[in-house]
Amino acid sequence: MYLEKIEKENDIKKLEKEEWEPLAEEIRDFLIEKISVNGGHLASNLGVVELTMAIHLAFDLPQDKIIWDVGHQSYTHKILTGRKEGFDTLRKFKGMSGFPKRKESVCDVFDTGHSSTSISAGLGFVEARKLTKENYRVVSVIGDGALTGGIAYEALNNAAQAKSNFIIVLNDNTMSISRNVGGMSEYLNSLRTADAYYGLKTGVENSLKKVPVIGERAIQHLKKTKSGIKQLFLPGMLFEDMGITYLGPVDGHNISKLIRVFQEAKRLNHAVLIHVMTTKGKGYYPAERYPSRFHGAEPFVIETGKPKKEKKGRTYTEAFSNAVCKLADAEESIVAITAAMPDGTGLKRFQKLFPNRFFDVGIAEEHAVIFAAGLAAGGLKLVFAVYSSFLQRAYDQIIHDVCLQNLPVVFAIDRAGLVGSDGETHQGIFDLSFLSGIPGMTIMAPKNYQEFEVLLQFAFELNRPVAIRYPRGNAYEKLNEFPVNPELGKGEILYDESEIVLFAVGSMVETAVEVRKRLKEVGYQCSLVNARFVKPFDEALVRTMGKEHALFVTLEEGILNGGFGERIRRYLSECSIETRVINVGIDDDFVEHGSVEELKREIGLDAESIYHRIVAEYVSVIS
Repeated sequence: MYLEKIEKENDIKKLEKEEWEPLAEEIRDFLIEKISVNGGHLASNLGVVELTMAIHLAFDLPQDKIIWDVGHQSYTHKILTGRKEGFDTLRKFKGMSGFPKRKESVCDVFDTGHSSTSISAGLGFVEARKLTKENYRVVSVIGDGALTGGIAYEALNNAAQAKSNFIIVLNDNTMSISRNVGGMSEYLNSLRTADAYYGLKTGVENSLKKVPVIGERAIQHLKKTKSGIKQLFLPGMLFEDMGITYLGPVDGHNISKLIRVFQEAKRLNHAVLIHVMTTKGKGYYPAERYPSRFHGAEPFVIETGKPKKEKKGRTYTEAFSNAVCKLADAEESIVAITAAMPDGTGLKRFQKLFPNRFFDVGIAEEHAVIFAAGLAAGGLKLVFAVYSSFLQRAYDQIIHDVCLQNLPVVFAIDRAGLVGSDGETHQGIFDLSFLSGIPGMTIMAPKNYQEFEVLLQFAFELNRPVAIRYPRGNAYEKLNEFPVNPELGKGEILYDESEIVLFAVGSMVETAVEVRKRLKEVGYQCSLVNARFVKPFDEALVRTMGKEHALFVTLEEGILNGGFGERIRRYLSECSIETRVINVGIDDDFVEHGSVEELKREIGLDAESIYHRIVAEYVSVIS
């Protein structure tokens, strides 16, 4: 009923005040219904319905700029900007993104997906506004979890120098920052932002500045006295001491109060942080009770909150969880680190079994890597479990603090390759390229579940920097008839025949098995090699296979530019081996959202596409 009135941005302003609460309920029902079908980020979005409505009521879009940190909580924003019809295609191939996208709407002013970036981006808009002499408001919305990221503090440090209005909304769902309570806190907050107080403070300062010699000294004395009093009562003084006005805490589900504090914040000619308290998953009991489970939810039954599809097969994340716990039980020097992802990376069980050897550093990948390096230099063996796309944030630390010192840190890289519905910001397609160029780094990729467990143990035994990458989803359970006896830098010949050789990395071994089957069905002789090691790769085996086959095909679920296949092609050329080479991988482009199967077909990484490409190439080779 009320939701039907929202067709474009600012339509919410046409509603009466008594219609706000029913609209919030309709939005929650809408989100629960749509996400139960398509999946998506549920708990975070349910928690910011009123906050988003208040922002849209207090500001003018698209003139004013709203930047959502990470952006997984922007669903209500999408609804209020006329995109509710797009939720039928949410996170689907060629459909609406689950994150803000500039190409999707003029009301999405900055693409996001990774954490802790909104304050930096917002400050950029603030300075751009000044230089271009435009007139608009800038609001950066950041969660308490994202505030654990060091980038956010770097941005706050600079935001304190802003000489014009900049509003930072801290969405605190009590998952990280402690709740501020007490009447004195609320009283001093309202006093500090009241017209009388703000006007009096400005007037006094202006008057004192006119007094020769002692004027400035008196101002500083008053500021110190005022700050000292507030320090006794306001936990938000961390921000105040940095030069950022702190307002809050504010009930994030009270639209009227939120609008009032936004209007107060607009009057300040510098950076202001509004501390908003919300409940993650609000309005849907399963999401309120289990917010982590409904952070990134698969399609579920609304009545129970249980997934619609039963889980089938074991995942590589489970393989990692089981293997690392088994190894840690036998070796007391093994320590595990995660960056706010104990569930997602499979370290939750490790945390329960070995609490003293487990560290969750929050959303701070750069710190996590240096911290791991320090622990390793102190005589321990480290594993840092992290998603591929998030490891990018710590590239300098991998080079400078781990590899340069040849420290025994194992990077367990989950979600390596295509991850699907989260799209460009989360596809783990760059790690092979950016890690391969680092001296001293060993890179491994298992072909199946069984090999993964053996390679993880081997990684710890190497006592050096090692990256072991594995994809999202179910692990490959076949090819177990081949014993796993890893030797550093040595590949594994699975099938040895003439004509064509498939040299596959990790997850692409499964695809290569299907490609080989199709080639055999039409009469082609095809060898299959499990590369196992991306760096160092098996030079002797590459030379041998290159000489014995007319067509050499590399397969990797990663970007081709700087990847495994490119290095193999260069090596064969350096060895003057004239075999024809096909590099199968991902072209120099970002990959949008959709199911992994759809994306592989789109970019030519599925068995059918690879088969046709090989046949066409081989026909030209022998003709």
